[in-house]
Amino acid sequence: MSADRVLLAIGDPNGIGPEIAVKAAKACEDNAPVLVGDRPVLEDLAAGQGLVLRDHETGRPPEPGVLDLVDVGHLPPGEHLPGVVSAEAGAAAVAYVTAAVRLALGGGFRGVVAAPHSETAVHAAGIPFQGYPPLIARLTGVPEDRVFLLLLGGGLRIVHATLHRRLADAIASLSPGLVVAAGAALHDALEAMGVADPRIGVFGINPHAGEGGLFGDDDERVTAPAVAALTERGLAVTGPAGADVLLTSGGYDGFVAMYHDQGHIPVKVLAGKTSAAMTVGAGVPFCSVGHGTAFDIAGRGLADPAALLRALRLFSPAKARM
Repeated sequence: MSADRVLLAIGDPNGIGPEIAVKAAKACEDNAPVLVGDRPVLEDLAAGQGLVLRDHETGRPPEPGVLDLVDVGHLPPGEHLPGVVSAEAGAAAVAYVTAAVRLALGGGFRGVVAAPHSETAVHAAGIPFQGYPPLIARLTGVPEDRVFLLLLGGGLRIVHATLHRRLADAIASLSPGLVVAAGAALHDALEAMGVADPRIGVFGINPHAGEGGLFGDDDERVTAPAVAALTERGLAVTGPAGADVLLTSGGYDGFVAMYHDQGHIPVKVLAGKTSAAMTVGAGVPFCSVGHGTAFDIAGRGLADPAALLRALRLFSPAKARM
């Protein structure tokens, strides 16, 4: 049934997204996702895998050799050009995610997974875009400062209080309320993954979490009050402490990072291109892969769907730790 399935937006149609979407869907066999994209982009790829595309119908179960498709009909004729960065393809990638999220908001699906997009192409289309969390927030009507990126890989789960901002701006935007919201969103996401009584570590802003004020008062003003507030809610939260200390201590189910690189570097070092990025706090389970569009190999049949498969399996509690 549809309620047991995931919607898979195919990403930038000129990148590797359509190829890995078809390959991943085939690998899922009896619980294949419903693809969301343009039929002309996918027809030859499906045929090359021995599969047939059919229009998705609510309640119809998957069948062997068949891929269900929500045909968005967005990419103009002649604009499917594998390997080419274009505004039309960037706009199409956003249109696919938009369609998938709106379907998920209507109920009946476990969540949405997105194949890789190109920020260059999206911006060329004139679409304001700072990563998926702000977009998902707008689509779901949730304030942007309550929706966060949760990066997973290498056995780590790290939510980011801030994301794509200049470091000085990111630190200036931090507040106890923002860190509390990030910690609460992480806690809820971990519970949804099947983690009972999650234990969370909160990274300090400054080295050694400020060392009692020796390296600035940011942690005394921001992270320490946030940890106290989360603890008062009954959550098992530790910190603030240096990220290096918490990451090597063991026993944590997830972490709250203060800015982009603080959370990305440990996950990417351990997991590389197999990491996955979840958007949490918006009410619609959403995940994308941790790698890019690989325009250099698009259309050549060389793309590996492993990361996309891991993202799809995140919706199964038994597969939640990466």
